[in-house]
Amino acid sequence: MATKALTHTDFESTITDNDVVLVDFWAEWCGPCKSFAPTFEASSEKHPDVVHAKVDTEAEQQLAAAAGIQSIPTVMAFREGILVFAQPGALPSDALESLITQVKDLDMDEVRQQIAAQQENPAQENAQ
Repeated sequence: MATKALTHTDFESTITDNDVVLVDFWAEWCGPCKSFAPTFEASSEKHPDVVHAKVDTEAEQQLAAAAGIQSIPTVMAFREGILVFAQPGALPSDALESLITQVKDLDMDEVRQQIAAQQENPAQENAQ
């Protein structure tokens, strides 16, 4: 499966309508982004069950701002509509492969319980 270009109009639906979504925030002028692109594309071919999407931060400045993007490339991973990973920097292929495995292996009931606990006790989260 080839990578999918996301815009503000289809970002949310792509995240919520698919089990696992990886998003690469990039820009045409960004050297590390261009270096990472073939790795991301190869991963999309290897994992047709994972949506590999790209957001051009120049064309989608409001979306990038809403996502809190401060450095590119930034890779985000969503599972069942929940952000489970976000990290700036180009990932080597083995790290990207490991990330996909970890995201697929997540116990999403446990993730939802952790999120609920954090929302109930936000002060406790800040104290740690």
